[in-house]
Amino acid sequence: MGSKSEHFSFKGDLASWIGTSFLASLLTIFTLGIGFPWALCMKQKWYTKNTFVDGRQLIFTGSGGSLIGLWIKWFFLLIITLGIYSFWIGPNLQKWIVEHTDFQ
Repeated sequence: MGSKSEHFSFKGDLASWIGTSFLASLLTIFTLGIGFPWALCMKQKWYTKNTFVDGRQLIFTGSGGSLIGLWIKWFFLLIITLGIYSFWIGPNLQKWIVEHTDFQ
């Protein structure tokens, strides 16, 4: 087993995680998936708000409005390539998340 990191800490609790996840799920379900970019940003903001690196809090600067254009593009590429583009969506989404994460 690896040792516990001295540089990273996480302060999130179960109640706030459940609440955030529930609201993000409702947003996605009631908008038939169109609200997913906003739901994803809501969860990322919760993760970063509760994550600290060497005592410095992270912050997520992305927004659903800035992700929706990519989400629509990826959806069309998924259709055009008959699903093959799905292999690129995960890494591209993770790249977008990392590029919109900073220190408080």
